[in-house]
Amino acid sequence: MSTYKHLLIGLDLSPESQQVVDRVKQLFADREVKMSICHILEPLAFTYGGDIPVDLSDVQLQLEDQAKERLAKLAEQLNVPTENQHIVLGQPANEMHRMARENDVDLIIVGSHGRHGLALVFGSTSNSVLHGAQCDVLAVRINEKE
Repeated sequence: MSTYKHLLIGLDLSPESQQVVDRVKQLFADREVKMSICHILEPLAFTYGGDIPVDLSDVQLQLEDQAKERLAKLAEQLNVPTENQHIVLGQPANEMHRMARENDVDLIIVGSHGRHGLALVFGSTSNSVLHGAQCDVLAVRINEKE
């Protein structure tokens, strides 16, 4: 098996993200590998409540701040430096593909909830990452009972 040089770990920051971090530690703890870690926030657009426009930019900033905090705690467990911790606005699969291309990533790691049927078709970020990636993708099976 070839040696990976740069990992991109995509996390949704749910409690199950710890399972992905634990698997990365298990697989790569004894290897010299660059790690980048990211969380993709889908942007909150302006929304309208009746005739009154509601600006959600403050809410967006709060979400970004909370995500940075949570991501930093997970990144600390993997010794990922601050400059390799990324909170990005956009569509998760598209942004991970872009980050992988722009940063010479050779393995993207994401969690997978093992969805089936329509839930898989409409809701699987890991599936979208897999099918558009130009590098290897490791989908870590999330155990829902943990």
